[in-house]
Amino acid sequence: MFLKVFLLLAGFALLIKGADFLVLGSSALARRFKISELIIGLTIVAFGTSTPELIVSIVSAAKGLNDVAIGNVVGSNIFNLLFILGISALILPLTVQRSTIIKEIPYSIVAAILLLILANDHLYTEKRANVITFIDGIILFAFFLFFMYYIFRNMKNDNPDIAVDKKPYGNWKILLLIIGGLAGLVLGGRISVINAVAIAHELGISERIIGLTIIAAGTSLPELATSAVAAYRRNSDIAVGNVVGSNIFNILFVLSASAFVNPLPYKLSFNTDITVLIGATMLLLFFTYTGKKAVIDRREGFLLMLGYIGYTVFLVLAG
Repeated sequence: MFLKVFLLLAGFALLIKGADFLVLGSSALARRFKISELIIGLTIVAFGTSTPELIVSIVSAAKGLNDVAIGNVVGSNIFNLLFILGISALILPLTVQRSTIIKEIPYSIVAAILLLILANDHLYTEKRANVITFIDGIILFAFFLFFMYYIFRNMKNDNPDIAVDKKPYGNWKILLLIIGGLAGLVLGGRISVINAVAIAHELGISERIIGLTIIAAGTSLPELATSAVAAYRRNSDIAVGNVVGSNIFNILFVLSASAFVNPLPYKLSFNTDITVLIGATMLLLFFTYTGKKAVIDRREGFLLMLGYIGYTVFLVLAG
């Protein structure tokens, strides 16, 4: 057991470092080609920190660990909204941009509802099994492409001065960072999945719960570090945008990619978790309209963290 726990932690360490290298290399590449810092934040940072979820879910789907593949995505999104934004708001009240309130947060709710509709096949035909199929993956991916189109269409109207690195990386260093980051993510994802599932079996814990908690929290550590540091540096846009962007990426891209690898049989017990996710996202939206408008204050951050603790206790007691 001790060896498995050590290997699980080692896998998480590789995931975090791999994500760090990938984001660092991708950002340097973006600056070299004079891409807007805002685009870097909304795409490379948010999607880069979600790469561990992508790798873990794809590896899990390939191995037939469907509960881990789905639980990792749903659990990570709940962890992002309740725990990460909660901690970030406790560090510093978070100002939320108007576009995030009226467009991006609602779009993340749409993504979660879309997943709920696509996964519950029994609602349409009683004899049909509940599976996230290849076709469902195409639909999710189409919504992801629309989101990307929305970002880049809006960025065309925003032409800020592009920051130039004082000490720009050379081409070889950028390439090594990206390749090294991807290698760390692939290896770390494989080690994490194998050992987390082994520990779960030894303790009699279901793969669904291990995916929703340990793996979800572990793969969300890059988002936690990014948003916490962003809040400390008074950069609310990155702290909030990283979480909302990652949640959209996780459902629409990570699950679609996993479904392309293997169809994902869906347990109805996940409906409760997705409902919690939708409720948590709506709560976040509600907080932007209460108290000081467009600000998530420390009190609200504490309530978000309390919500995550309550959800985790519910999972453990429900077994």
